[in-house]
Amino acid sequence: MSDELRDQINDILEAEIQNGINDYIEKEGKGFKGQELKVNVSQDEVDKIIKEYKKLKKKERSNLSEVKKMGLLDKDGKSL
Repeated sequence: MSDELRDQINDILEAEIQNGINDYIEKEGKGFKGQELKVNVSQDEVDKIIKEYKKLKKKERSNLSEVKKMGLLDKDGKSL
């Protein structure tokens, strides 16, 4: 699953970078038409993003997160 997730993140990053470049070229009217830009993303950066994603998902599934989603209040009326 980690390889599948890594591939998905690579695809997303490459698409975002390409979209940013395309927007710049359209705005500035510069660039080469009909050529494709190849982008290489460091595997270490992808691994960092995967690690952060997994950490966020783990927090999202935690009991405390579930309590916050329910909007429960303590005895003083403050959210838990």
